[in-house]
Amino acid sequence: MMRSYLLVPADSERKLAGALTSGADALILDLTDSVAPRDKGKARKLATDFLRKHVGLMRPRLFVRINTLASPLSEGDLDHVMTGAPTGIVLSAAAGKDDVMLLGARIAVREALHGLPDGGTRILAIAGDRPDSVLALGSYAGDVARLCGLVWCGDRSAAGIGRQRESDEDDDWGNPAALARNLCLFAAGAAHVDAIDRPYQDFADSEGLAAEAAKAADAGFAGKIAIHPSQVAAINAAFTPDPDAVALAEALIAAFREAGNPGLLAIEGHACDQSDLRRAERLVARAAQITQIRKIVSPSPSDPSGE
Repeated sequence: MMRSYLLVPADSERKLAGALTSGADALILDLTDSVAPRDKGKARKLATDFLRKHVGLMRPRLFVRINTLASPLSEGDLDHVMTGAPTGIVLSAAAGKDDVMLLGARIAVREALHGLPDGGTRILAIAGDRPDSVLALGSYAGDVARLCGLVWCGDRSAAGIGRQRESDEDDDWGNPAALARNLCLFAAGAAHVDAIDRPYQDFADSEGLAAEAAKAADAGFAGKIAIHPSQVAAINAAFTPDPDAVALAEALIAAFREAGNPGLLAIEGHACDQSDLRRAERLVARAAQITQIRKIVSPSPSDPSGE
């Protein structure tokens, strides 16, 4: 259960080192869009060295965003970074379950080659960022091996159909990006994995970030991508359940247990059914998972190895 994923250009030793103490639950070492073509080789080496140096690090967890499966660079990316036993691989432009399974097969070969646990490397898929990717969101339903989350990437899917502007208005029924966002939420729910919200591009706008993160948490997203360390604290706060809400959920669960788990129960004048119980159980479980995450101390600036 990760609230914040900090995207870090892997071609910068300074940014990689600084990201360790950002407070993020996970780092995404980026080999793709944030790295110039001439620096791809450098990024691979730095990412691999970083992973090897921090093998077994519990917080932040270390993911690597490789180039798309269609790119001739993707196999080389995996050859390098899998030697560092990352927590997971971020799949760009995922066009459905088949892409996840293909990447999973390629990862499995490297796990066997490097003596890593079979199936231990997870996949975080960037989904719904192209028209074909939006149409494939239904394919994730069920249990997809290795998949741990689906990331919604804002207006990229709308750009793919010629959309000239982005709108976040709730009543804009003609907003294709909103459709992709909602489908990503449903797809993640059907796949029993986390839905992760898009990056907020204006990292100087702390109020806008906080508002968007809170809205995403209310909608059902489990976390959000950060593009700057200054965004991490607000994201973590937005996706950490409110203690009062957790207490109410625990009280509801206790009331159902005491009543013998009925289908319907009146609590303080409100009718609560099994769907309310399931929602309360999810909230309490999420709060417990986040409590465990917060107990894990990130490496200090004076001890970047975490040892």
